[in-house]
Amino acid sequence: MLVERLELVDFRNYSHATFDLTAGITCVIGQNGQGKTNLAEALAYLSGLSSFRQVHSDALIRVGADQAIIRATIVDDDGRTSLVEVEIARTGRGRIQVNRQRLQRTRDLLGTVRTSVFSPDDLALIKGGPAERRRLLDDALVSLAAKNDALRLEVDRVLKQRNTLLRQCGGRLDDEVSATLDVWDARFVDVGERLGHGRAVLVQRLQPFVNEAYTQLAGGSHNVVSIYDPIWRQQGLATALSEARSDDIRRGVSTVGPHRDELDLFINDLPARTHASQGEQRTLALSLRLGTHRLVTEHVGSSPILILDDVLSELDDDRATALLRELPAGQVVITTASPLPDEASPDRVLRIHNGTVMGDV
Repeated sequence: MLVERLELVDFRNYSHATFDLTAGITCVIGQNGQGKTNLAEALAYLSGLSSFRQVHSDALIRVGADQAIIRATIVDDDGRTSLVEVEIARTGRGRIQVNRQRLQRTRDLLGTVRTSVFSPDDLALIKGGPAERRRLLDDALVSLAAKNDALRLEVDRVLKQRNTLLRQCGGRLDDEVSATLDVWDARFVDVGERLGHGRAVLVQRLQPFVNEAYTQLAGGSHNVVSIYDPIWRQQGLATALSEARSDDIRRGVSTVGPHRDELDLFINDLPARTHASQGEQRTLALSLRLGTHRLVTEHVGSSPILILDDVLSELDDDRATALLRELPAGQVVITTASPLPDEASPDRVLRIHNGTVMGDV
């Protein structure tokens, strides 16, 4: 699968722009603030219907406009062409159409386009809080199977309802609250256990891919380990919730469950978050993305679009060269403000200036 053409209307700083992309490597160059990351953001938006910059959809609409449109011509592996159109509205619901037919549910688009994105902000995968790493795992689960998006949303919905009940009871547990809490606990156990199992299997399957990617980028011999082993999974979520009930009532919030999980990362037996250098942390973050990309490719039989947003400037020369040498087959989009290394060997180079495509360089 590849995106052959991308058209943006009132998206970020683009009033109207069209990008013709290649099946191989497309490099997008331009000075800072010209719209390179905006292009990458629009392309990635097609896969998850959210911004990898984690901003509200209003931020994606050009100042002064009421809506933004992302329109993409998609070519499947079997050669079939389809047109995907996403309308992001400032007020009300936007629209999603495939071949001019409106989708009733936004999640029906999931799996039509798959992307793997790495940006400078991904350093937060290592240095940031556990939520960043949970999001990495759950996004990967959705890339592997679109049905996992419904599971993730259901966990969030049940957790929200349970927390609302805990806040409303005011620290007092009577028979009515206890009975209602039992209902939400049973539902939370069902979906939470399934999400936890999915994460655990994913981490196990991802391990060799991440280790291989890190060794390729860093050179030499390294041992990269990912550990996902929350206490509640060891005893079962039902038992964990039962033991935490009095504390949950007192605090008015759910204190155990998949929403509090951690993914522990180690490089050569040392915690990456506290002991690795920034170069090692950045390499590990990129390895997590590349490892996920390779796992998804193997599982679904088609390579996601790999988007490297201003990554080359974040790596030293050796690791940048190693990355370019190890780029997976398939469609790759690289944005950069720096001169292209000789190893880049792009199939197409586009220059962006102030939200305008200046054409092939």
